[in-house]
Amino acid sequence: MSAFIGLQCHLCKTMFPALAIYVCDKCLGPLEPVYDYSAIRVTREEIAKRPKSLWRYRELLPIEGEPRTGFNSGFTPLVRCDQLAKRLGVRELYIKDDSVNHPTLSYKDRVVSVAATRAVELDFKVLACASTGNLANSVSAHAARLGLECCVFIPDNLEAGKLLGSAIFKPTILAIAGTYDDVNRLCTQVADRYGWGFVNINLRSYYAEGAKTLGFEIVEQLGWRYPQHVVSPVAGGTLLPRIVRGFRELRTVGLVEGELPRVHAAQAAGCAPVVRALEAGLDYPELVRPDTIAKSIAIGNPADGYQVIECVRETGGSGSAVSDAQIIHAIELLAETEGLFTEPAGGTTLAATVDLIQRGLIPPDESIVICVTGNGYKTAEVVQDRLAAPVRLSRSFKEFESWWESRGFAAEVKS
Repeated sequence: MSAFIGLQCHLCKTMFPALAIYVCDKCLGPLEPVYDYSAIRVTREEIAKRPKSLWRYRELLPIEGEPRTGFNSGFTPLVRCDQLAKRLGVRELYIKDDSVNHPTLSYKDRVVSVAATRAVELDFKVLACASTGNLANSVSAHAARLGLECCVFIPDNLEAGKLLGSAIFKPTILAIAGTYDDVNRLCTQVADRYGWGFVNINLRSYYAEGAKTLGFEIVEQLGWRYPQHVVSPVAGGTLLPRIVRGFRELRTVGLVEGELPRVHAAQAAGCAPVVRALEAGLDYPELVRPDTIAKSIAIGNPADGYQVIECVRETGGSGSAVSDAQIIHAIELLAETEGLFTEPAGGTTLAATVDLIQRGLIPPDESIVICVTGNGYKTAEVVQDRLAAPVRLSRSFKEFESWWESRGFAAEVKS
């Protein structure tokens, strides 16, 4: 049975029914799902026996019936990165690798699995979103699986790989002249007028909850313990606060003990409203116009920016804004040390981690988890001009031998 009992305003705590609403009509605060935690009776052993997807934490997710999609989404690898740790001079370092999430290679498959299931429960006929790319991919794929009509709205300057990653599922794609924030404003009007199920607008309360499963998995994969530091990218602000919410919920239901990790916010310097607000001592981020290669996190007016700032401060974390050059260097560093290829959002998170270590905000002897949320093959153009071209040879062995020995290697002659 579901422990989900409704929605509550994050600010004034007013209760609301579990409908497609996302803003409090009294104070305009964001709405969050509420659970009867006392009714949740689940053990580590029970969870371990369940299928390896985000639905293994079913009791803490906001649906009323059975899951409808996402049966293979989530439970992505937590990769211990010893070579990278050595390069950075730290003891214990992990990548939480959502770049291999099923089916569209980003963390968005978590949030869409929950939002799409709830959309079916609420009888929406059209599944839609405003997206910087990864979300459009995921909404398109999950809508196809569910047999729902799908319409995705994107800025008109997205990377070709991300455009293809939606188009293959045959949604209607609307490329809007403007930034993500322009797209989002338009989608809010469409949702109000036509009653479509926008996963990150009128279904946002449910969508956001899928993100906390990343936090659940980190704890379980570490043997039911918290790391000491988590570094998360920040775009609209969905992920970081829900990781913290997930950490707290596991403690509330008795699955883990101890002090919460310090959670740090990573943004590109060309779009860093949250980090700038943290540095300035503000409670709410100020609007910025994005200018960065990290397009998937280039949101100048983050919907959950207040909650990000709140969570970073409450956990004793910090923020880091890194340049595009640092982002590219971090993408290459992760690839050459650990064999993982991330998009610029993941490069941002690693570059921010490097910065936080160098500034002494993350001590070298404490455990660190870096969240990588998207796959580098979708955004290959950001690094392709920096890579060595292949050596071109004929089929002749002598030509190969001549090339090999020209590099200073003598041929080994078999006896």
